[in-house]
Amino acid sequence: MNRIQQLFKKPGGKLIPYVTAGYPLLNLTTKLVLAMEKGGADMIELGLPFSDPLADGPVIQASSQVALKNGVNTQWVLEQVEIIRKSSQIPIALMGYINPILKYGYNKFFSDCRQVGVDGIIVPDLPIEEAKDFVLLSKSNNISPILLVAPNTPNDRIRTISQMAGDLVYCVAILGVTGEKLSKEATLVKYLSRVRENSNTPFIVGFGIKTHQDVERINRLSDGAVVGTAFVEKLRDSNHPVKTILEYVKELKGIK
Repeated sequence: MNRIQQLFKKPGGKLIPYVTAGYPLLNLTTKLVLAMEKGGADMIELGLPFSDPLADGPVIQASSQVALKNGVNTQWVLEQVEIIRKSSQIPIALMGYINPILKYGYNKFFSDCRQVGVDGIIVPDLPIEEAKDFVLLSKSNNISPILLVAPNTPNDRIRTISQMAGDLVYCVAILGVTGEKLSKEATLVKYLSRVRENSNTPFIVGFGIKTHQDVERINRLSDGAVVGTAFVEKLRDSNHPVKTILEYVKELKGIK
């Protein structure tokens, strides 16, 4: 059983911060992850920078560009996870796009992820019709394939995605890119209730979550809230990024 499976066996809402690996500086990634854990994060989503991140809004796109200019590649990100594992057992999911993974080599990627201690993989541009090998290789390496659903995903497709994923599903809260505003309450409740009815697995929700109230709202309707763009904005605007991120996690968790 990997760390994601263990985490979501526990009841209660969870906070899952996102950070782009290698942003804003190479030497901060490990420190930021450990600060997030210290602040109360339950799981970390670590972004693999990519030149064409189709699901990401301008803030995370810009962070990817900075990270790539800093020299970040897939191997470097895996090395950071290996370093983090010397100090932490927090669940870590990589969020990236399919091209860099294919370039790295499918079999080698999943094998190396297992060896360094990655627990889950999110690939937003991989449709389930093409995800069979991805799912099989993930599971054979004790890694959770975290598949996505959206507000316009039909019920039968939600069921299929949940069955394929097996451990965890990622619900995109809006029809759009990261950083946009959350949907209205009634719309969100209807959508996430539909996911709950049709999913056999726990599910987390991302896109547009920024405040403690947002996190509480999402956790009432799901099993975890992912906060991405807001963290990258905090890093972009801070002269003391590690302290800033620690305090922001506490704020989102409602820790005084």
